[in-house]
This record gives sequence, structure tokens and C-alpha cells, in this order.
Amino acid sequence: MNALDRVVDEYGAERLWLGSFVGLIVVGVGAVLAAPGQVWDRFLWHYFWGPVYADAKAAGCAVMTEQGPQALYQGCSDAIAAGRIVAEPGYTVVSEIGYMLILVYMLVGVYLLLENLDVAEDIELYFALVPFMLLGGALRTVEDLGDRALEAGVDPLITYPLNSLIISPVIYGTVFLLTLVSLIACVWLDTNGYVDSYYRATATLGVTFVTVTLAYLTVAALTRDYATLYPSVLLVTVGLASVLSYGLYRLYDSVWPAVNAGTGAVGLLVIWGHAIDGVANVVLADWLDTLNVPLTYYPKHPANAFIISMTESLQPAGLSAAIGTSWPFLVVKLAVASLVVSLFNDEFLDESPRYALLLLVAVTAVGLGPGTRDMLRATFGV
Repeated sequence: MNALDRVVDEYGAERLWLGSFVGLIVVGVGAVLAAPGQVWDRFLWHYFWGPVYADAKAAGCAVMTEQGPQALYQGCSDAIAAGRIVAEPGYTVVSEIGYMLILVYMLVGVYLLLENLDVAEDIELYFALVPFMLLGGALRTVEDLGDRALEAGVDPLITYPLNSLIISPVIYGTVFLLTLVSLIACVWLDTNGYVDSYYRATATLGVTFVTVTLAYLTVAALTRDYATLYPSVLLVTVGLASVLSYGLYRLYDSVWPAVNAGTGAVGLLVIWGHAIDGVANVVLADWLDTLNVPLTYYPKHPANAFIISMTESLQPAGLSAAIGTSWPFLVVKLAVASLVVSLFNDEFLDESPRYALLLLVAVTAVGLGPGTRDMLRATFGV
């Protein structure tokens, strides 16, 4: 037994994780107090909270001033040229790396919690959690609807600061906590004999949340001037993503069975989730005119913007005019999702089912969540 194993054995992995969490909070707060201008203004606010603040205010950007953050609805380029600390809605390379590290760290904590509760050992629980992945995108669209309401001079359903909870990436934490609380509540109901299966109870809660959210968006699109229903976007996105993912799934069964061997139908849903994201990006970037949807969207993720930029520079202009420039993003999403699914073999699933479940949920959520948001945003015209 090495030194690390002895420490874990003596104190317990859960206590060590909690200790590290508290330690990180203390160090972070201390750094902000010691050097607020550098740590908070130029790093944490600039890359992480500032973009959320600007998005929550439906502003073009936000600027840090001596009096605090200020939302700007015009003049953002002038503020950047003047060398001010400017945060724009969306992601940067720095923020995406930071969120990835936070995701990995929190997955460890969730794993330890579920292990302590002795739940989530069956990979079949994955299916019960899919509605919550859809819920994230639907709730994010509610915030988009709120932005359109503000532009129309109408008070939105959820205003600042509460709307920050349903803005990316904070919404991932919001939906995660809602999912975790729902799961624990359903486990308690199952243990005490109130429900037959905490799997089905969890799925029912998730479906209910999604249904209520979509009903609200639909009513708003049908009754408000600042939203419009475009069902063609939903039909094309879900239809094409389903055809592509199922086609790949059947192809792998024929020529590369090792891809599906470990996960089966779960792997199909993982690929489908990322297909939704890829197809939604293609539809919003290149196909809206074809679908007679009078909207314009721009990519907020650096990776997507980079792929489109590279395609524009390498692909002949005539071909770009015919098929668009965002299609490589879809290809990359399908390829990466397929590669990830292939890593989950039978041995891994049998030895670490709880860890495998968490990873599969996380991998699906980072595709299905933003993909659902993009799809619903155009579907409801917001």
C-alpha cells in the first residue's frame, strides 16, 4: 500500500474530497481578497461570471468599472479597443478549459456521494436521466424567451439575478442539483415503499419537468408577438439526428461491433445526443433560410466558430454557398461520440458500473443539453 492509499484508507475518500473542496474555496476567496483586480476582475469575472452577467442582462457585453459591472447594449468594440475589462456572452478557450476541469472534479464528488448512498449501480438508470438532459436545453430556452420579452418591453417570467441560474454554464449546476435531489427523493420513496421503482419515479419527474417547460414555451410562441413557432426546425433536427445516429449504430454492428458491444442502446443515445447538437448547429448556421425561418444565430463556442472559419477558408465558395460551412462540426461530433462510446467495454461497465453511468450521463449531457437549447431556440423563434 503506497502513501496515497494509506491516506485514503485512514481518512476516507469522501472526507478528503470535501476537505479539498473547502480548501479550494478558502484559497479562492483569499486570492480574491488579496488581489481583487487581478484575480476577480481580470480572471474570474472576465472569463467566467462576466459572460453570464452580460447574458443575464441581455446585453452585448459587460464592462467592469470602479463602481462594479456595467451592462453595455452598444459600444462593446469601443470598450475593447480602449483596453477595458470586457466580458461578452458565450465561451472562451479559457472558460471552456476551466469548466471541463470543474466537471471532472465534481464528477468525482458525485461518484463518492452515490457510492455512499449505495445507489446508481445499474447502467439502466441512464434512461431515467435522459429527460433531465433535455430539461437543461428547455430551461435555457426559457431564458432566451425572457431576452426577447425584454426587447419587446415586457417583463420576463424570470428576471435577474434568478435568470442567472438558467444561463450556461450555471444551468448545468442547476439541472445537476435538481436531478440529484429528484434521484435521492425517489430512492427514499422506493425504500419506504411509496413507489415500485426509483428508476421509473425519477424518469416520471424528469418527463413532467420537461413537459411543463415545453408547454410554457409553446403557449408563449402561440400567444406572444416576440416568439413564433417554427416546428420545421424541430422536425428536421430530430429527424436527421435520429437517422444519422441509428444509421451509425447499425453500421457499427456490421463492421465494428466493438463500438456497441459494451453500451448497446445507451451508446445509441449518446451518439444521438451529440447528433442533435451537430445537426442543430448546421440548421441554425446554414439551413434557416431554406426552412423559411427569418432568424440569424452565431456560434458561441470557440470550437464551433473555429471549425466554421476553417471550412470557409478551405472550402470553395461555390460549395459553401450550396451546402454551408458548419457541416464539419456535425462530422466531428459524430466521430468523437462514437469514439467515446467505444471506450465503454463490458469489463469497464462490469467493474465500475456507477462510474461508467456518471461518465455516460456527462458525455451525453454536454451534447444533448446545448443541442436541445439550439434546436428549441429556433423552434420557438427566440
